[in-house]
Amino acid sequence: MSSETLAPTGAENLARPLRLTPALLLAAVAWWGLAALMILWPDKPVGFAPPRFVNETHRLFILLAAALTLSVLLGRVLSLRLLLAPLQRAGRWLVVLAILFAIWEIVTAKLALLPLPFFAPPRALVEAYATDWPRLGDSVLNSMRLLALGFLFGSISGFVTGVAIGWSRGLGYWVHPLLRFLGPVPSTALLPLALYFFPSSFSAAVFLIALATWFPVTVLTWSGVASVDPRYYDVARTLGANTWFLVWRVAVPASLPHVFVGLFMGLGASFSVLVAAEMMGVKSGLGWYLQWAQGWAAYANMYGALIVMALLFSSLITLLFAVRDRSLSWQRGAVKW
Repeated sequence: MSSETLAPTGAENLARPLRLTPALLLAAVAWWGLAALMILWPDKPVGFAPPRFVNETHRLFILLAAALTLSVLLGRVLSLRLLLAPLQRAGRWLVVLAILFAIWEIVTAKLALLPLPFFAPPRALVEAYATDWPRLGDSVLNSMRLLALGFLFGSISGFVTGVAIGWSRGLGYWVHPLLRFLGPVPSTALLPLALYFFPSSFSAAVFLIALATWFPVTVLTWSGVASVDPRYYDVARTLGANTWFLVWRVAVPASLPHVFVGLFMGLGASFSVLVAAEMMGVKSGLGWYLQWAQGWAAYANMYGALIVMALLFSSLITLLFAVRDRSLSWQRGAVKW
């Protein structure tokens, strides 16, 4: 019997039904239990506010439980591996999330163990998204514009500086002391000077984000160019390569693993500077939104912005790693995220 008859084809592999794991079944039960908890257990009255029963946000959790159950049933009955396989992998996390939401609901709305308005129940978070999404969406767009400009300028300038001082010892003699002196200084410490020298708070924030990105990209690019095996240059010179070819076709490709590490570090640093800069001067952005929500005691809005910020920044880092894996296919999976 040949191996072709033993090994299932890709179509057969997709067609085979998946067994439902206990975690996935428990997840469906847990989400229905969460919805029942929110509806059947009345809220504890706080002050003059009457207890709240079923509302739109409760129905949202019912829809989430129904969607999870329907996805499991469709994936099982119709053998949709593309639908069921991700749920199988996330089964235990779905259970934990339902438990965390239940604990959150109990200690806030049901027992009022945590004081209002500092700690709001889960439905307050949903209501914050539903009622204030225009302002939050505008803040996200402005933050992304500010972050994109600052990170782009900082990455390009850091890459050029790192390649230059890594290739030229003479230039490195003059730039290296400045890099060691100014680079470790937190960019936020220069915020008063930036607001003075730049014509607007937006341009000052772009400069600070670029500066926070520039330092790690410069150091790692410089390290990558300086660590290239000299034998690569000897082989290229033997084949008639000039200086320009040696820099851009030998040194830069060989230093790309270091460059992407510098970009990762620069992107992380730019997030911190972005929030701090937006809290000080700009009129819209996630940092500004956090400060605005705290000033109006809208803590549910503040928590909603923090969740959006976490998802957004994590997605950007994931995108950067996807670009890295595609550009450095021979190093795919060497650095995990």
